[in-house]
Amino acid sequence: MQTRRKASLILSDGTCFEGYSFGSERASAGEVVFNTAMTGYPESLTDPSYRGQLMVMTYPLVGNYGVPDAKQNDDHGISSWLESDKIHMEAIIVSDYSEVYSHWNARESLAEWLKREDVVGITGIDTRALAKHLREDGSMKGKIVLEGGDDIDFFDPNTINQVAEVSVKEVITYGDGPKKVVLVDCGAKDNIVRNLINPDVTLYKVPWDYDFNQIDFDGLFLSNGPGDPTMCKTTVDHLKVAINGSKPICGICMGNQLLAAAAGANIYKMKYGHRSHNQPVREVGTNKCFITSQNHGYAVDPSSLGEDWEEKYINLNDGTNEGIRHKTKPFFSTQFHPEACGGPTDTMFIFDEFLKLI
Repeated sequence: MQTRRKASLILSDGTCFEGYSFGSERASAGEVVFNTAMTGYPESLTDPSYRGQLMVMTYPLVGNYGVPDAKQNDDHGISSWLESDKIHMEAIIVSDYSEVYSHWNARESLAEWLKREDVVGITGIDTRALAKHLREDGSMKGKIVLEGGDDIDFFDPNTINQVAEVSVKEVITYGDGPKKVVLVDCGAKDNIVRNLINPDVTLYKVPWDYDFNQIDFDGLFLSNGPGDPTMCKTTVDHLKVAINGSKPICGICMGNQLLAAAAGANIYKMKYGHRSHNQPVREVGTNKCFITSQNHGYAVDPSSLGEDWEEKYINLNDGTNEGIRHKTKPFFSTQFHPEACGGPTDTMFIFDEFLKLI
């Protein structure tokens, strides 16, 4: 085992956790959040929704299956194994980083990947105690500094428009099917794109602030994304126009919040959010329950929905909103991630529901 440099995680309330660096040796700052998933760190690291965050992995052993080929793409130019073409997290915080990895698909270690992409990693942290602290006091600002290294100021990533940073800058087209589907990229995970690519579909992936109403689309899809959804006022304004029509609309995660905002609902910041692969949700009006993958720090206040809208799903742990639908038009959304990478595939049918509508 190589000698590692001492590093400290300092929270904005003054709490300090000491560990060792195993990634890029620099200071880092952002919002400290925790994830209770047992697997899926390559997918989570490359999920644009984690931009600006220092993620605490509560599962103790991380890195044991390495990292797949980050440069391998499929026939559409999309990463074969990851959720984007880069790591978006500020840092990953673990209890025990595995020096040795073993997996049929591994091409490098987690540490090698982090260093190559200049992302901070810290190990030796009591992540159970840290997660309990965040659960009691809420997600908060934090920073990681190395022994003998430069200090850094605390930074709240929710004060800037992170969606604008991760969204595509120009329209990207996939396929040439007869039906036109617009994907509004607020930080879309690649598996959303994979699930929308279809022989019958021409898929237009557009920037977050693009006026998609100028496209004669057959269906509109709203992606996940990082940060505060109120930063996406331009998207909401475009959605207000779209919901006056009757073309099918579906949203995931931030897409749920943006659709709700367009419908007049209020969005609020959660105490510590949902980040895991084991969140139970129930479809309202039925006894159908699903285990879902989730990653969000904001939620929809269902009591503020207009009379034409209703909840579609609710969270069985805390009763928070997990999706909405219009009572008469083909508009619906989920707060959870049906595309599942990584996580359970219980709700992959959501994509089939949307595509059947168009």
